[in-house]
Amino acid sequence: MSSFFADDAFIQLLTQAHQQAADPLPGPAFCELAEHLLTLLFPERAERPLRNADAVAATLRQLEDDLAGLLRLVPMPGSATALAADCIAGLPALRALLLQDAAAIVAADPAAQGLAEVVAAYPGFYAIAMHRFAHGLHQRGVPRVPRLLSEYAHARTGIDIHPGARIGSSFCIDHGTGIVIGETTVIGSHVKVFQGVTLGALSVAKHLEGIKRHPTIEDQVVIYAGATILGGNTVVGSHSIIGGNVWLTESVPSHSRVYHRAQIHVTRSQDPSEEITFSI
Repeated sequence: MSSFFADDAFIQLLTQAHQQAADPLPGPAFCELAEHLLTLLFPERAERPLRNADAVAATLRQLEDDLAGLLRLVPMPGSATALAADCIAGLPALRALLLQDAAAIVAADPAAQGLAEVVAAYPGFYAIAMHRFAHGLHQRGVPRVPRLLSEYAHARTGIDIHPGARIGSSFCIDHGTGIVIGETTVIGSHVKVFQGVTLGALSVAKHLEGIKRHPTIEDQVVIYAGATILGGNTVVGSHSIIGGNVWLTESVPSHSRVYHRAQIHVTRSQDPSEEITFSI
């Protein structure tokens, strides 16, 4: 009996594709390193916190060596050793920025029981942390790896943040599932975003690559669940509130309140035994 997989032409086609494929990146190793980095910065996430300065220093050196080794596998200009050293040197500022994010979540969420809980358990904080790692590599010109990290966080949290997005300090993600933040999005400081929010492009045509396609969200903005804000020229002014399920494709000035007003009518028979009719 003949088999499709005995087709010599198809076998040759796949063979050629495999021979021409770029060397695969060690994606799982990069993701594991990012996890180790996060547990170093925040021992609340670690199984066994480090107990003395020597252990912390040794771990930092090991992470720098591991990062340099992985970066050598990435086809890019410049020295992997120098880039790894630069990344490790930026950890104090990164940790301070992430602590501001965690504090913003605690301040905004009545259910949050403190920084330790947010750092250890909140998917919003985790997604922000992984984004800031990925964004740092993206800003340093590292190809492909930042997207690997962002998709790893996306798979774990349901929060999709492109590593190119620029996000200011004290960023609060509440719940977070279904959030999409596009590549050229710019977000100011003290912004709060709920689940299901999309900060996207009006068009996804390939020729728009390299230009600003996603909105700018200024400082102190709150965007409620299900809101969609589209377009590179769309600016949401500071101290604005964008209500749930709003579809916004044009700019709004500072201190705006933008709401979607649904028309909901509920009728009910006097006899509870009869069918209840809902009209939405």
